[in-house]
Amino acid sequence: MKSLGPGLCLVAALACAADGHAEQRFETHGVVAGEGYYQNALVCIDANHNARCDGREASTHTDGAGRFSVDGRGPVVVEIVAGITRLVDPVSGTRTSVADSLTLRGSGRDGAVVSAVGTELQAMLDAGENSAVARLAARVGVGVDQLLDDPNTESDAAARSALLNEVHLASLRIADAVADTRRDGDRVEALRNRLALDDIRNIVVIYAENRSFDNLFGFFPGANGLRSRAAHSIKQVDRDGATLFANLPPAWNGLTAAGQTPVVTQAETTGVWPNAPFQIDSPDAQSLYGYSPVANSVITRDLYHRFFENAMQIDGGKNDQYVAWADSGGLVMGYFDGSQTRLWDLAKKYALADNFFQAAYGGSFLNHQYLVCACVPTVSATFVSNNKPSINVLGAAVNGVPRLAANATQAPSALTGPTSLKTGNVAPLDYFGAGDGYRAVNTMQPAYQPSGNAPADAADALYADPSKGNTLEPQTQTHIGDLLGAKGVSWAWYAGGWAAAVADPWDGTGATATTTTIYKTNASNTSDSTYVDFQAHHQPFNYFAEFDPVAHADARRDHLKDRADLLNDIAEGTLPAVTFYKPVGFQNQHPGYANLTDGDAEIADVIDALQHSPQWRHMLVVVTYDEFGGQFDHVAPPKGDLVGPGTRIPAIIVSPYARRGYVDHTQYDTASILRFITHRYSLRPLPGLEARDAALLGNGEVRMGYLGGALDFIGATRYGFGD
Repeated sequence: MKSLGPGLCLVAALACAADGHAEQRFETHGVVAGEGYYQNALVCIDANHNARCDGREASTHTDGAGRFSVDGRGPVVVEIVAGITRLVDPVSGTRTSVADSLTLRGSGRDGAVVSAVGTELQAMLDAGENSAVARLAARVGVGVDQLLDDPNTESDAAARSALLNEVHLASLRIADAVADTRRDGDRVEALRNRLALDDIRNIVVIYAENRSFDNLFGFFPGANGLRSRAAHSIKQVDRDGATLFANLPPAWNGLTAAGQTPVVTQAETTGVWPNAPFQIDSPDAQSLYGYSPVANSVITRDLYHRFFENAMQIDGGKNDQYVAWADSGGLVMGYFDGSQTRLWDLAKKYALADNFFQAAYGGSFLNHQYLVCACVPTVSATFVSNNKPSINVLGAAVNGVPRLAANATQAPSALTGPTSLKTGNVAPLDYFGAGDGYRAVNTMQPAYQPSGNAPADAADALYADPSKGNTLEPQTQTHIGDLLGAKGVSWAWYAGGWAAAVADPWDGTGATATTTTIYKTNASNTSDSTYVDFQAHHQPFNYFAEFDPVAHADARRDHLKDRADLLNDIAEGTLPAVTFYKPVGFQNQHPGYANLTDGDAEIADVIDALQHSPQWRHMLVVVTYDEFGGQFDHVAPPKGDLVGPGTRIPAIIVSPYARRGYVDHTQYDTASILRFITHRYSLRPLPGLEARDAALLGNGEVRMGYLGGALDFIGATRYGFGD
């Protein structure tokens, strides 16, 4: 080749040998795009096909427009490093630091766009999932070619919005996969393993009641449980925040619920429990504590599980005031031998999440709302003025933890009496932010029947009395059903007792129109022999205006259904794409009116039916609990926002695509279910999800996962699943 002389080689396509002769050299050009362009991302030729830049491969960094030019040809890897790489807004030029590290892959085609969506497409092709590419394009609502182009330059506004949303979701999925490699070490498989979401065609959520993780799974093999050093180091302190209990207080008003056998009284539990977790269903209770053994088929008393009280019990992550701010004394420290349950067996076979938190502090009402909308219900100032709902009264915060003011009747020590606090159903004005107004944080009743409040008169039999201080106004915030419906994705909420509750409305006198089926929560009805324990505040969609029983009867019929409908749809293979199931009261495991045994049997039986359904091959089932039920857990929740997250709760992922026999330590909360649904159907994330992640990152925590860590799409083929 002709010598060009020093300094005269053509840099774009030629290189100079030592003797000044020109040698042909190839370069690969491209752009790294996200919701903008990545600046200072490391780009290399993936010469050894391990999906990382090793330092020995040709590499470069992207400029402020996301562009790169790297020596060589072949597949490229882009490493985006949290805190170092910047995301540049193409309109304003604003540069923001990337919060999550990503590893992206490109085909190596010169001039190609490297993006999170393109990375997923490449991983699908590597795994032989060619059909998944077309399904992804159809789900996003664009052509396959558009998936590979720069989303920021898409001319069609709707397509650009859909593409940028998918880029955002794909980036989060890849961030989860990259985080996994810190434990698993196999980056290529981790990247592939998150990407076959379209293989899951039915998502089923079974929502049980009121159990902390330690209460049921504290001794599960491989889980972060009560055998840990951290669990043993936590000792409960009194209301002064300093005084250690030598022995726990008694179970105020007794350990067992009324009408149960054996009866374990308050006196029998006085001074018998050390300052540590203890086994409620211990067969040695007589020798250890002096009272008769209590099997897990026995209903134990209910425990406080309210919004501000939960935050006070967590005590900024020390978890040392569960006893201090309880109404049930030392019973909060009790746990059960979960190994005796069928759910434990399912967790052993499939995946158990041991770092899963209730999304909101407190009780069932708010966490059911958060499950469907990642939001806190609104209460208008007019309603507060006219109806006088109970409002929480706060005193001075202690070490940054909000604290309710105490009533004069409250004993100074938890050893001498239960809590007596100025608690209410509504948070103080603007508690969640200036101008935010009032929000409902503890149980309020729906405006539509079935409701815990009777109608104002017989003419309004389908509505609850709107003048009651705890009848919540119809809600209008966006929920997951809205997003699914807008995308044409089918969904339904099934509930045990729903049909009976709808068929037997109040007559306006505090009783039902007939005595054939009783479903109300007021105690006067429990004497009826046909009483069905139905909780109206466990039906979150019935709070929303779009399910008005008169104006929107069709929506109620299509989306709010009974357990009998669930079993029929399971058997027929006609479950909607997204299914929620709420067991009726006596089968939901709630202390006070349900035992563990009945709920365990119900949930396991429903899962057995699902596993025999024609839809099982492409199904994901999540079994979790709404909240902790007032029971101790030793793991500190991550520091999020003013809503939560609260105490750790169990979650089991049952699916052909679940990692088998796996304990998933990824950080999740209740809304991780919404995150998974959002990822699966390319939905716009609900505002509460993004607000929670922003708060977590702002507090130096990691954002919540979307359940991907519990899944193994590639491994599912070993069990004969997948197409």
